[in-house]
Amino acid sequence: MLKFFTFTRTFKEDISFLDRNKFIAPLIIFIMKQMLIIISLFLFATLQANAQSDKVVGFWITEKKTSQVEIYKTPSGEYQGKLVWLDEPLDEAGRPKKDKENPSQSLRNRPLKGIVLLKDFSYDASSKEWTGGTIYDPESGKTYDAFMWLDGDNNLNIKGFVMGMRFMGRSTAWTRDRQLRQ
Repeated sequence: MLKFFTFTRTFKEDISFLDRNKFIAPLIIFIMKQMLIIISLFLFATLQANAQSDKVVGFWITEKKTSQVEIYKTPSGEYQGKLVWLDEPLDEAGRPKKDKENPSQSLRNRPLKGIVLLKDFSYDASSKEWTGGTIYDPESGKTYDAFMWLDGDNNLNIKGFVMGMRFMGRSTAWTRDRQLRQ
């Protein structure tokens, strides 16, 4: 009677095959070690790039020190920044400040606190920059293409520009803050 899926060779027989082929066994072991090294290096590089890209995540005080922005990573992997604290959150009438300079009439009544100032940034490991995003300036109501880079761990430089010309634009420098201000 025929038996399907039976194994007649044992582990010792498999090893004896390698013993008979003295040249093949070291070659197989060498190749397996090389593959293990390559896979380990690839995983290490991937983890390093991911750790570097997330260095921007956290709380940042703007250059004028009048507001705080929280930069976070979205589920889609992009980086955004939300205005979470204002030095003077109330207007002259004692009401929360509004986005009164927004070009869209329907958005001029939304509170400044909570708006997303930085949108759609992704990390470019080769240039060590966060690129492809935009920055909204609530003082002018304008949105600019932008890129960001770190100077050390605690200084974030952001440059907004127009018409795809990175060399033409305005820069700002933010400082890392340890926690949300009250």
